[in-house]
Amino acid sequence: MKTLRDDKFRFTFTCIAVITLFFAIVFGGINHNNEIQLGSAQQVGNKSNINVSKLTLPELFSKVERSVVQVSTTTHSENGEFLPADKSALGSGFVYDKKGHIITNYHVVASPLTPANRVLSSNNVPDIRITFLDGSAYNAKVISSDPFSDLAVLKLEGNRIPYDKLVPLPVGDSTSLRIGEQVVAIGNPFGLSGSMTEGIISGLGRMIPSSSERSPDDTMSSRSQSLSTYSIPDIIQTDAPINPGNSGGPLLNMKGEVIAINTAIFSTTGASAGIGFAIPSSTIKKVVPSLIATGAYQHPYIGIMGTDITPEIADVLGLEETKGFLVTQVVEGGPAQIGGLRGGEGILLTASGQREIKVEGDVIVKVDDKTVRKIDDILTYLEREKNVGDTVQFTVLRNGGTESINLTLGPRPTAQQSQPQQPPGSLPPREEIQPEPDHGQEQPPLADQLYNQCIEIAGKDICDFMFQR
Repeated sequence: MKTLRDDKFRFTFTCIAVITLFFAIVFGGINHNNEIQLGSAQQVGNKSNINVSKLTLPELFSKVERSVVQVSTTTHSENGEFLPADKSALGSGFVYDKKGHIITNYHVVASPLTPANRVLSSNNVPDIRITFLDGSAYNAKVISSDPFSDLAVLKLEGNRIPYDKLVPLPVGDSTSLRIGEQVVAIGNPFGLSGSMTEGIISGLGRMIPSSSERSPDDTMSSRSQSLSTYSIPDIIQTDAPINPGNSGGPLLNMKGEVIAINTAIFSTTGASAGIGFAIPSSTIKKVVPSLIATGAYQHPYIGIMGTDITPEIADVLGLEETKGFLVTQVVEGGPAQIGGLRGGEGILLTASGQREIKVEGDVIVKVDDKTVRKIDDILTYLEREKNVGDTVQFTVLRNGGTESINLTLGPRPTAQQSQPQQPPGSLPPREEIQPEPDHGQEQPPLADQLYNQCIEIAGKDICDFMFQR
């Protein structure tokens, strides 16, 4: 039986429940809305950050234009007279720090009179002038240089340098780059200051000859590649149009960071063919601070010559995979010989183009814990990760088994120090080609032998292009 007291209690409880539900809905909705609004603000903020970090092309140029310079040189002969205009050079560079250091290519400021691979000093370089985009020009001197990485450090000199106007470019990370990423090249092609081109990264891990092995007009041909003694590894390839005069200028990501320095093009005409090469920022970060601090940089050196494993060599050795580097020669007294690496007979090419293979040297399959597919892997690893004096472990195939060889890296000798023996310390992947004597048939020219060998490996179309036939 209901009572009045029960009804009042039930009514009061219902009111309390309704009021509680009302406040829960109101305040919960407000909090929910606040959370949504906050989330939206965060999303907008993130989007804003993305827009700021990845610039449009006009924004990127505006950000870096004050930092990219023109580098021009005028060379004197030994008697002090000016050499002809074709003995002078024109290139690009960029501001490295607020102290007035400018980074460019070695070959941009090296005098035509400078012997190959000679480290530059203020006593053996031409007059250098640095011109900013606004037209202001200043004299500069070479602090130091490294022909093996084609880098040189300059410094503005004089009493009227506006240090407050120097805007250094940040140096980015080239080790995380991927093929297809958008890049921009800024420099002075053919003397046209402040030129900007854009493209993508079209290749990684390339190797090109060191600066002393290349044409002074920034172009590179199959001849310069075949005659190279030392190579620069870990090179970035780009299709951003690069022409003579771009050398020494920055290759930038879309944040405005230097990820490489433009250094050469592959061309049969002297103009851009869509294949440009740039020295990665990982090399810049190792070499440039040492050049500024000590005036030199020592590249790690092994002291070996050989060839990448080919299917023919793999068949002779009974290898399951076509990878590794066959050592055909070690430098006497070099780190490789001291450490115990062994060379072999190499590869012979007969007059008829058939190969006679004699292989007795070690096959390098690993350096430390890194798999070696070809010599590029060794050189890139040493340049990125190692220094002179470091110990590395090579895993080699020898006499049907596997052995570990530890050796201490030495400093790479200069071309002069290596004479008269050809310095095989850090060589591009190539074979020692020795024509076999044939008294009954005249030997074909060496160029024809190289051409025939190229056809065997890469096909006629590619080799016709490479050898301009």
